[in-house]
Amino acid sequence: MKSDLIALIDYGEGNLGSVEKALRHVGCDVQITNSPAVLDAADGVVMPGVGAFDDCVHGLEKSGLIEPIKQLITDGKPFLGICLGLQMLFAGSEEGQRDGLGLLPGRVVRFRHELKVPQIGWNQVSKVHYAPHLDGIDSGSWVYFVHSYYVVPDDEAVIATTTDYGIEFCSSIWCDNLFACQFHPEKSQAVGLKVLDNFRKLVEGA
Repeated sequence: MKSDLIALIDYGEGNLGSVEKALRHVGCDVQITNSPAVLDAADGVVMPGVGAFDDCVHGLEKSGLIEPIKQLITDGKPFLGICLGLQMLFAGSEEGQRDGLGLLPGRVVRFRHELKVPQIGWNQVSKVHYAPHLDGIDSGSWVYFVHSYYVVPDDEAVIATTTDYGIEFCSSIWCDNLFACQFHPEKSQAVGLKVLDNFRKLVEGA
């Protein structure tokens, strides 16, 4: 029987406990891991993100996870990136000097406006393009953010939602098997749990 195991990537940073708890709440079988073999065996993968860009890259490199993550995404395995896990999909960030995964063309830039940075707290998402991870979630729903940087994809077709914080920025992306959000589903109460439950269903159907 298929295990429908979801691997939760541990790179030495990030709020793993709350993400694991939220995934289990919606019925996921979760294993926290920094093992390439576990990623390869898992049916879906979640990469959370709290911390600095370069520290994340260093943690992934130390565990030998850079190439396995690229490969599993290329192979079509369902992947969910959260916060820094979204930013890491791009080539690099203004926050650091290290290269990201480079899977999506675009930039990661810092907020430059009069509002408080980082953005911490609840804000709304506006749905721009369809993403199955957002099924049952209305445009205008409130989710929780903690970030100073945001992604600017070259291809606007991958933008699933935008959010207004001094400027309108990309707050989630979807491309085939890849969904990633700047907001934190594990801190976004019912809306966030719906995102995670939709991801679970996609993993089970893969």
